[in-house]
Amino acid sequence: MSLTIAFDLDGTLIDSVGHIHHGVSQALSEMGLPTVSRADTQGFVGRGLPILLQQVLDHIGAPQAHHAELSRRTMFHYVGTPSDPASVYPGARDALTDLKAQGFRLTLCTNKPIEASRACLRDTGLDKFFDIVIGGDSLPTRKPDPEMLFAALDGATQVLYVGDSETDAETAQRGQVPFLLYTEGYRTTPVEALPHTARFSDFADLPGLVQIHM
Repeated sequence: MSLTIAFDLDGTLIDSVGHIHHGVSQALSEMGLPTVSRADTQGFVGRGLPILLQQVLDHIGAPQAHHAELSRRTMFHYVGTPSDPASVYPGARDALTDLKAQGFRLTLCTNKPIEASRACLRDTGLDKFFDIVIGGDSLPTRKPDPEMLFAALDGATQVLYVGDSETDAETAQRGQVPFLLYTEGYRTTPVEALPHTARFSDFADLPGLVQIHM
């Protein structure tokens, strides 16, 4: 029975903070609102765009009534500005190539909106690796609710999930799915405090970890 591996996207396969920060900053500026720093933006990544923008508005002291317009403008700038292929983490592309060549089924489970996810995958050339892409607005719920992960795993019984954050660790734990933690992403919690099956800091180590834990 073949293995299905679901991956998170932001902070796991790509360093997307610069791109997200650009979209949010452009939108805030157009609306005459204060902007946020890149570091602040990184701290808000993980639970999807709606929650990120809620946190942005709270952070700058602006009313949540701006949320819908801020979301529309942010998406316009994010999707309209191509993702940089250099934002893919070192070694990630080679690891995906290796895993695909071994016959593993690769899927994506991200809280990033589906339109932005597909644009990012296309721009970075990662789209060819994934059989299924589940975005933050593909289902009524989003991570850490495990239903997104279940959808990405598509009924497979031999499964792994690869992610970088507290949200990913909680999603895997709630779904009872073995979790491989990429330690160089956007988490703020110490590695030891996050439940995980195994961890790695170098994508060159991922294919070997998969073999051990499949």
